[in-house]
Amino acid sequence: MSYFKTAILLAGLTGLFMGVGYLFGGAGGAMIALVIAAATNLFAYWNSDRMVLSMYGAHEVDQRTAPDLYNLVAELAGRAGLPMPRVFLMDEAQPNAFATGRNPQNAAVAVTTGLMQSLSREELAGVIAHELAHIKNHDTLLMTITATIAGAISMVAQFGMFFGNRGNNQGPGIIGSIAMMILAPLGAMLVQMAISRTREYAADDLGARICGQPMWLASALAKIAGAAHQVPNMEAERNPATAHMFIINPLSGHGVDNLFTTHPATENRIAALQQLAAQMGARGGPASIGTGSNTPRRGPWGRPSAPRGPWG
Repeated sequence: MSYFKTAILLAGLTGLFMGVGYLFGGAGGAMIALVIAAATNLFAYWNSDRMVLSMYGAHEVDQRTAPDLYNLVAELAGRAGLPMPRVFLMDEAQPNAFATGRNPQNAAVAVTTGLMQSLSREELAGVIAHELAHIKNHDTLLMTITATIAGAISMVAQFGMFFGNRGNNQGPGIIGSIAMMILAPLGAMLVQMAISRTREYAADDLGARICGQPMWLASALAKIAGAAHQVPNMEAERNPATAHMFIINPLSGHGVDNLFTTHPATENRIAALQQLAAQMGARGGPASIGTGSNTPRRGPWGRPSAPRGPWG
């Protein structure tokens, strides 16, 4: 049902895009809109991962420079049946993470230094597993497509304002153009956010199954959500179109209605994970990832002072 809903929403976004082009330029406008969509998506397909990683100043780490993080990602990727993704670290105080890449063979997982310093190893495993679930579900490509189509709708709507009315009856008129310039991007944004929220629930579910303990992810979500609105992510504020990529909305967004949020309510996500934990019979959980112990421990990323590693 989740994939069906996503397909319907993506079809609606594409239809909205073509409709905007048709309103401003008839059949020719719809064709131009299609060409723009194809060009932007082709560019995003090959370059989206490099663009967003560069935007956030993420630097790649490996087994030598960040052995604990790298080995954790490797173990979870093995559990998920995925190729080893590239691992990146962002020098950002806000605890958060995202995955990117056009397919599992060209994927990357990026986490912030704030995340490394605030979560236990088990909580970090839950977050990494969630991002690997996005990769396994091919959500990283899907979210790139929705973002680029939404951006193209805004661009076409603005072009239509200037070129869609040339003294003939082909365009929607000046009032209609202004309305379309406002309403079309708004509609695209709502569809984009609906797709994002649909995929977050699916990634939570699969991620919890990958790490074997839903409550690890639930605990991590509670911590991240509590800190995300207290610690500003200035790069995300400058590029709000990327907010849907993170595990928790990185934008401050005080007073914004739930209709305009890129993620489901954290309380609802935690409740779903609690229900999954009950279904899985996860009382104490399996042995901690890579530790051989049932007791969650705080790794070097969780120490409150002088953390070891490249993030310190």
